[in-house]
Amino acid sequence: MADAPSRLDETLNPKLFDDDVEEIAIRTGFGEGLVCAGDADPRVVVLSGDLTESAQALAFKKKFPERFVELGVAEQNMAAVASGMAAMGKIPFITSYAMFSPGRNWEQIRTTIAYNNQPVKIAGSHAGVSVGPDGGTHQAIEDIAITRVVPRIIVVCPCDAIEARKATVAAVTTGTPVYLRLARNKTPVMTTDGTPFEIGRARIVWKSDSPNVGFVATGALLHNALLAARTLRDEGIEVEVMNLSTVKPLDTDAIVALAKKAKRIVTIEEHQVFAGMGSAVAECLVERYPVPMRFVGVHDRFGQSGTPEQLVDYYGMGLDAIIDAARKVIAA
Repeated sequence: MADAPSRLDETLNPKLFDDDVEEIAIRTGFGEGLVCAGDADPRVVVLSGDLTESAQALAFKKKFPERFVELGVAEQNMAAVASGMAAMGKIPFITSYAMFSPGRNWEQIRTTIAYNNQPVKIAGSHAGVSVGPDGGTHQAIEDIAITRVVPRIIVVCPCDAIEARKATVAAVTTGTPVYLRLARNKTPVMTTDGTPFEIGRARIVWKSDSPNVGFVATGALLHNALLAARTLRDEGIEVEVMNLSTVKPLDTDAIVALAKKAKRIVTIEEHQVFAGMGSAVAECLVERYPVPMRFVGVHDRFGQSGTPEQLVDYYGMGLDAIIDAARKVIAA
C-alpha cells in the first residue's frame, strides 16, 4: 500500500525487537533520576508516603538522608507539606502509588500545589493495569485524566526506564508542578542514552515516507505499538509511530503533522480512553485537522487481578488489539 518501507529511529535500542530485549521497571529509572537530580541541585528533596522502597525513593534516602522525609500513610498531608517546602525554596518530589497520589490527594495537589503554582513533582508509581495481581483497587487507570485537567500541571508518561530517568531530571527545571506516571513491572528498554528527550516534545520513533495510519502511543505500550507497526508493514500497511511521552503540554504541531501525513490516527495508552491521552489528541485534532481515529485503552471498566500480560490483552491493549484498531480505522 505504501511507496517506501518504514524504519526504526536510529537512536532507539537496536535490540528492542529481540526476544531477549533487556527489561527494567520504569519506576527504577525514576529512582536513578532522583539521585541524579539530587546530585545536580541541593534544593531537591523527597517525601515518601510509607512506600519508600516500592516507589524507588530508597537510593535517594540513603545518599541524602537529610533531604528525605517520611510522611507515612498520609498522602493529603504529604502534598500540603511539599507545597510549603516549595514555597520556602525547595524542589520536592512526592512519591507513592498513583492510586494514592494523585488519586487520594487530588484536592491537595490542585489547591495547595497547582493553584499556588508550587514546583512540586508528583511521582505516581504502579500506574495502569500492569500492576497485575494487586487488583482493581490499586490499578490507576484514571490518573492522566485527573492531572491533565488541572491548570499548570505538566503530565509526563515515560516509555521506559531510561526515559523515566531523563524525565525526572528534566522535571526539576520546569518551575511548575509535574506529574510523572510510572509503571511497576519490568518493561522493554526501547530508548538509549542518546535518544533525545524534552518535556513537551513528541518524537517519531518508527518512520514511514507514506504511512497509511499514525500511531500515537504513551508509556510502556509504545513497545506494543512498535511491534504492531512491524507486523502491519509485513502485511503491506505502513505506519508511523509517535512516542507522546508528554501528555501535557501537548505537542500539537507534531500531532497535526502526523495526522496530515497519515490521514488516520490510533492512540494507544494503558489508561481509560475517556479523558486520557487519546482524548487530548482528539481535542487537538478536532480543532486543527480532523481525521478518523480509534482509541486503544481501557473502555469504561475497572481493573482486576491477573498477570500484567493477561490484563493488557484482556482490556484490549495487546498487539492484536492495536493491529485490529489500525485495520478498522483504515477501512473506515
